[in-house]
Amino acid sequence: MIKAEINFLKSLSRKQERIASRCFVAEGVKMAEEMLNSGFKVLSFYYTGVFEEDYSVLLKQAERKGTKLQKISVSEMERVSQLKTPASVLVVVEMPVYSFSYEDIKENLSLALDGVQDPGNLGTIVRLADWFGIRHIFCSPDCADLYNIKVVQATMGAISRVKAHYLQLESFMEEACEKGIPIYGTFLDGENIYKKTLSPSGIVVMGNEGRGISPGITALIKERLYIPPYPDGTPSGESLNVGIATAIICSEFRRRI
Repeated sequence: MIKAEINFLKSLSRKQERIASRCFVAEGVKMAEEMLNSGFKVLSFYYTGVFEEDYSVLLKQAERKGTKLQKISVSEMERVSQLKTPASVLVVVEMPVYSFSYEDIKENLSLALDGVQDPGNLGTIVRLADWFGIRHIFCSPDCADLYNIKVVQATMGAISRVKAHYLQLESFMEEACEKGIPIYGTFLDGENIYKKTLSPSGIVVMGNEGRGISPGITALIKERLYIPPYPDGTPSGESLNVGIATAIICSEFRRRI
């Protein structure tokens, strides 16, 4: 590998460089396979000799798609990998451009993330959205970056099926309210989610790991939910991890269908 190529791959660990190049990295055989089978454009496919021996079919698939293939040494992979334990495959993927309509949002269940900053939590939520058939996630600008390697890997490929939109969340929510879209959020003083009537569509807001949902967004939420401990009313921890809470809420919404 030439020095410029190594420097470019290493630069994709930084958000500003990902934005400038409109590229991100995914690593490992499963992630490479997921990217090749998605609608994403895989620009480059780097692999070591260890990979070549066992996954010739995947290499041929990448070649058919016009992806640049390059065999590199294990030491080179260690230099460009963003993982603590480098995999045998690294792919460079072009960032997609997404759009949405309020008509679509009104007919389906979506998630809104208000300052979710832990990459692992964001990756888990994207994976949960994929599992529960949620196709849009709306993120405030201070959320973790979807294309951070920790988020990408945590999605286990769901990143290719769930559309994440970064926008001014409060303005988006205001317009959603004006269009009559139900907006839900979790609060300690909310109604028991297991007893409350839930609509099949709407937006569910999940808050920051420490401060919860911000005041501006809170003011727009008319449907306040509470996940009770068991038995209800017993002493418990202050709150659930945002990923776990998202799983419970999505499951309960889908159970009602």
